[in-house]
Amino acid sequence: MEKLTKSPRLNYLLGGMGIFNQYDVINHLPHRYDDYSYTDEKNITDKQRVVLLGKAISVPKAIPSKGVSVITFDFMSQSRKYYKVVFFNQPYLAKMVKIDEEYSIIGTFNMKRNEVDGQKILKGEVPIEERLKPVYSLPRDFQNYLFANLAIKCLNELQGKIFSLVPYDYLNKYRLVNKEVALNWAHHPKNYKEVQQALRHLKYEEALMFSLKNQLIRESNKSLSKIKKEPIDLDICAPFIDSLPYKLTEDQETAAREIIEDMNQSGLMYRLLQGDVGTGKTLVCFVALFANYLRGDQGALMAPTDALARQHYANALKLFKNTKLKVALLLGSTPASEKKQIKQDLKEGYIDLIIGTHALFTKDTNYSSLGLVVIDEQHRFGVNQRIALASKGEHADLLMMSATPIPRSLALTLYGDLDISTLYTFPSTKRDVKTIIVNTEDEKIFKAVDYALSNDKQAYVIAPLIDFSEDGRFSVEQLYARYVLRYRAKVGLLHGKMKQEEKEEVLNKFYNGDIKILVSTQVVEVGIDVKNANTMIIYDATNFGLASLHQLRGRIGRDGSKSFCLLATNEEDTDKLNILTQSEDGFVIAEEDMKQRGPGELTGTLQAGMPDFAFLNVVDDYKIFVVARDDAKEILKNKDEKKYQWLVKHATSLINQEDIKKA
Repeated sequence: MEKLTKSPRLNYLLGGMGIFNQYDVINHLPHRYDDYSYTDEKNITDKQRVVLLGKAISVPKAIPSKGVSVITFDFMSQSRKYYKVVFFNQPYLAKMVKIDEEYSIIGTFNMKRNEVDGQKILKGEVPIEERLKPVYSLPRDFQNYLFANLAIKCLNELQGKIFSLVPYDYLNKYRLVNKEVALNWAHHPKNYKEVQQALRHLKYEEALMFSLKNQLIRESNKSLSKIKKEPIDLDICAPFIDSLPYKLTEDQETAAREIIEDMNQSGLMYRLLQGDVGTGKTLVCFVALFANYLRGDQGALMAPTDALARQHYANALKLFKNTKLKVALLLGSTPASEKKQIKQDLKEGYIDLIIGTHALFTKDTNYSSLGLVVIDEQHRFGVNQRIALASKGEHADLLMMSATPIPRSLALTLYGDLDISTLYTFPSTKRDVKTIIVNTEDEKIFKAVDYALSNDKQAYVIAPLIDFSEDGRFSVEQLYARYVLRYRAKVGLLHGKMKQEEKEEVLNKFYNGDIKILVSTQVVEVGIDVKNANTMIIYDATNFGLASLHQLRGRIGRDGSKSFCLLATNEEDTDKLNILTQSEDGFVIAEEDMKQRGPGELTGTLQAGMPDFAFLNVVDDYKIFVVARDDAKEILKNKDEKKYQWLVKHATSLINQEDIKKA
């Protein structure tokens, strides 16, 4: 690792941000710019942010105020307009500001008092080329100007060593500035036009490389072939489908047909099954796993948590009870002797379907004939997973499931390496969930819980934190104490720091109805299915992303009964939460969630394994994705041409590097 600064503390903070060398520094762009262009004073409105150039015309005075430092002085702008300037908690200004010296004042205008509430003061006039100041996302202890100076220093030292990955003909086609200029303009722009031109290059380059990698992965997956097998006839699955507890919706039937048709192809299936909470993805995957069993292959269903894996196992036992398909459960917490026997049976072909967590892919887990792998919830695997699966036997088909839908057109662009099946409609049990925004101390909260209990129903209580926080946000420990005081033994506690056995015990009690109220963190967001739960209270709701709130809400009302989701917050601005009160459409909510988040903030929050971008915003920059995707296809068609060979080789090496990291 390079020593980027002379300060060990700053180097440590940079490392925590994933910044280890000069290239990492220059690729960490400002997330916004403070504009120090001077305000036209003819049209100033109340509460407007203003930047004024002028002179102090009175000696700064310190006004006595309990616990707060207040400095005030009179100011005459260049337009010869007079203002009173007030600064809070900057006592040093009393000595710094001198009469008749020129200053730039940045603050908020109070029309009633003809006063500027100062935020910042700079000596003299701000040069034209420095009127856009970059503001970076940094740890609290890292001052913005230090990083801005470091970025300029690194750019100067890397002069002549910064090269674009965009082929020369595409640079010309889209009239892009070269990458070195783009990065200089992004970190030290003279105006917004330079920022715009800089981002055009950086966003297109990122989208092009992303699209190239996707297309290469897709080619790689499609080139792998299965041993020729007897084709699966969907009609043979009909008796099993007829035995299911619910009639498949048209969407489910279409998805099942698409999946089985893929499984009948000579190339490997690499498909994403996406759908809103409750649209029945799991039922479709069990149909696919049964079809896989009929062709004589083993299936594996991997879930992200023990709780979800156990739930899938319980459902599989019910669905396959009248068939000869043998199901087993393999978790990291499975006792050693039992684990050894399961792995032996798996290797010898006595198990047809194995359900579990990452334990399914450990080195000593081997399959006699692995034909289909289903990966449930928020997982995104590339070529490295292909290699891992291939090492378990013959090449296996792969089906991934995502509970947070995104618009199909966007999905096709982002997941260029996947085929996509989408579930839009819900099974016959229509959910009836009313979403209400309340204050955290509103009596409606306990009334809703009391109403649930009086009707022999259950409730979730969700907190954003595990431990007590000084910032006033609720923790599970705090809420658990509050609810135990009122409801005694009816309350259970669940969070990520608990031991696995404790978590399982609490969840089992909630499943069985021994616990009526589960106080939990966000861990219940994924796949927990307690049909008797019809009430959810989410504290500090504005701390969660919209898609996460929608996922949490999806845990209740699963039996069709009248249900209530209370979003508790003390924030005045509830516009974000209002979207949830107006819509239950996961596609609408997911798209709105993406609009509200900046680039690089989507991974892990949207649950769909959304790729992480440094410069791109998946909604605002959709057109760039489309253009780059088409360009990537064109480049790969002509990959043998000398001008593209190096780019394709570089994209392939990037995939391999990412695979090593993931592995």
